[in-house]
Amino acid sequence: MSVFQKIFRPLTKSQAELDAEAYRRAIRETAKVGGRVFGPIPTGTRREFFCLDERTWVWHEEWKGENGKQHIRTTRYDIRPQGFFKAQNNQPYQPLTLHEAQNFLAAINRFAEMVNAEMEPLLRSRS
Repeated sequence: MSVFQKIFRPLTKSQAELDAEAYRRAIRETAKVGGRVFGPIPTGTRREFFCLDERTWVWHEEWKGENGKQHIRTTRYDIRPQGFFKAQNNQPYQPLTLHEAQNFLAAINRFAEMVNAEMEPLLRSRS
């Protein structure tokens, strides 16, 4: 490999790298939309809800408590053949209660509606 190739190789990205970057950008943008699933996000709070892969959803929230202490909560939802499971803050997975499962499904449906509403104008403008 020539010196020229060594210097400029990092500037060229493979299709796989470009696809991975596009996927990460899409996740970040839909996570922002998902953060509004349950209403407006309070000032000083970061909230995200998104589909990580075909069976995993993530709810992430950061906020400052009354004493100014930073709080972080991450809940991973896993969809399995035997049911829905969740793990909070790296704890073991636990099955969702019926009520939690109903709320989770409602959140997924609302997420899909909100993402579709945001994407529809973009898709129309490209056709």
